[in-house]
Order: sequence, then structure tokens, then C-alpha cells
Amino acid sequence: MSNEEHMPSPETPFEEGSYAQWVRGALAIARAHKGNAVSLFESSVPEPRELLRNTVIEAVEPGFSHYYVSAFGDGNPFVREMLAERYSVGREQVLCTTGATGGLSLIYRAFVRPSDHVLIETPGFDLFGYLAEASGATVGHFHRSGARFAIDVAEVEARLRPNTRLVVLSDLHNPSGMVVPQPVLRALAELAERRGFLLVVDEVYGDYASTEQRPGAAAALSPAVISLSSLTKIYGLGVLRCGWIVGAPRVIDTLRHLNGRIEFGISTLSHAIAAHVMANASLFEQHSRSYVERCRPRFQAWFEGMVAEGLMGGDLPDDGCICFPSLPGIADSRAFSEWLIARSGVIVAPGEYFGAPGHVRIGFCQEDDKLETGLRGLEDGLRSYAREPQAIGST
Repeated sequence: MSNEEHMPSPETPFEEGSYAQWVRGALAIARAHKGNAVSLFESSVPEPRELLRNTVIEAVEPGFSHYYVSAFGDGNPFVREMLAERYSVGREQVLCTTGATGGLSLIYRAFVRPSDHVLIETPGFDLFGYLAEASGATVGHFHRSGARFAIDVAEVEARLRPNTRLVVLSDLHNPSGMVVPQPVLRALAELAERRGFLLVVDEVYGDYASTEQRPGAAAALSPAVISLSSLTKIYGLGVLRCGWIVGAPRVIDTLRHLNGRIEFGISTLSHAIAAHVMANASLFEQHSRSYVERCRPRFQAWFEGMVAEGLMGGDLPDDGCICFPSLPGIADSRAFSEWLIARSGVIVAPGEYFGAPGHVRIGFCQEDDKLETGLRGLEDGLRSYAREPQAIGST
């Protein structure tokens, strides 16, 4: 096989830029594949379509339910009330947003000015940096390292500047799925108080972890900590675009003031449906648990086999539905990922978009047949790619 056969043809729609742009190109190629495309880049449980269908019917038939009220301003009041109870805070400490992305964008707009400094984890979700840059900030990074993608609090402190306004991280970590140990979070919260910045913790994967691993939201640790989450990753309900921010009253007041001036997009309908979801959370939690309980052992056995053969490296996180292994001998994981899509229709997320070339993010909570097909295609691709020295390049 020639070098050219490992590269997408000129007609393939991959773009330089963000991970979101890459995914659009990947999906276009996968849809054109003759077989069944498998999206192992998905980082949540599958959408609970039957549960969602029943919930929508409950919300609108025979008439709109009492949860169907304006979400303008602070968000759906029933959603806020249920979140306040869940987080054991007052309603004034909860602000609803259009997804977690809308919440993070609002935080940047409220607290970051041009020439400010924002410190962000790496590997990490590229959107963290793009939104900071769009706010005019200078972006710095601290490293999450080792097999568990650990945070060195001393390194974080060393990389702070006098104008650092935010430090941003995820827990569970995106892309690895690793938890931030509670002592580390507490140390970061104390550092935020002492040095005068806000610690923003993206917790969209957090509810996959056990209460022993994550006893509560990071915002409970300090007034200098902001928690951000949504229904997307834990329930597979990205379609509802229901996110929220939890923080100290003074922080939420600032966000609410700005939100009241610029936000017109929160959907009354989708957040009313979200209220029904939260009121019947046990059904959706069971949906998520059933996928993790069924898929995780199968993936773990497969993954351990890949590691034993030297085709992958790294650790499986203790909880959740994602994994971020290294690919020994493959330095350019984007080239491998694009080759794999064209070859088998299997999509894995290249580590380049998380700041870690030579890795891929795999989402393993899939329907049984898709998981089997996806892992088989990925394994076959790794074996074939490894036999092609020109594909490996200089590593």
C-alpha cells in the first residue's frame, strides 16, 4: 500500500480547524461508506429514543403540561428547582443555559476581557481554548500527565499570571474519562481563593462516576469554583440543549445579569421536556447504567487484549463511557483516523484535537452490534496499519 493510499483523497471534506469541523468531515466520509458506519467517537450513551418519545408525549399531550412555562431569563423554574435540590443549593445559585457550551461561553463573556489570561488543561477539549481566544484572552496550558492524566497543583500555580482570570478543567476528564481526586480539587479550590481566579469545572461526564469517587459538585468546595453540566453526556439527550451553571451567589448574579441582556435562545419547549426528564430521572439513569454495565466489560476485555499485544497503551478509567489510549508506533493519529474511516467506516476521535497526537478517544457505549462491528474494524485497522511502515512515518 502506498503513502497516498493512507491519505484522504482531495475530494474528502476534512478541514483544518476545530474538532467539530473534523467530525463533520468524518461523518460525510463515513456515510458514503458501503458498510455500516460506526461512530466510536461518540462520547455519551445512545439517545434513549423511546423514553424521549414518551416524555415528549407526556409534555405536550393532550395539552401542554404545567412544566411548559417561559424559560426566558433564568431558565425553566422547575428545572432550576430540581437542580437546586440536587446540588443542595438555593435556586439563586443555579442558572440554566443552552447546553454546557452555552454556559461556558457565558462564563467567558462575563469574566474574561481582552488581554486577560485563561489557563486550560491539556489534553483537553479544544472548545475550551477557542472560546477563550474568541473573548480576546491569552491562553496558557497546564498538563494532565501519566496513565491517569493527573493534575500537578504546583504546576498549575507556577503557570498562573497576575492577570489569570479563569482556570478551566473537566471532571471526569475529557478526553480520558479519568476522575480528578478530591484532594486535588480541594487544593485547586484553595489555590483559586488564594490567587483570586475562578476555577471552572466542566462536569458533563461527572455523573458517570460513583459517589465515592465524586461525592458532589466542585462548586460546593469554594465560592471561587463554578460547576458546569448538562443532560447531554450522562443521558444522551443533547437534542434538548439543556445545560446549567452552579456557583456562588455573587458569581451567578454576574452571569445572570449578562445572560438577561444577551440570551434569547433558551427553548421553552426543550427545557419543559427537560423538566419531565429530571422529574423521572430514575428511568434515564437506568438507561445510562444499563449501557455502561453491558458495554464496559466487553470493551475492557477487548482493550486489555489490545494493550497486551502492544497495539494500544494506557489505562481504562474507573467509570464512564470513554477511553483515550495511545497508539504505539503511530505518531499521527489524525492520519490513522482518516484512513480508518475511508477503509471501514469506523470513526475514532484523533488525539490531535485534544492536544495529544498519537492517541484516540473511543466512546464504547454503543448498541451491541455497533460496538462489536466498531471494535472489530478498529482492531483490524490497527493490525493492517502497523504492517505498513510507510504509514507509521518517523515516530
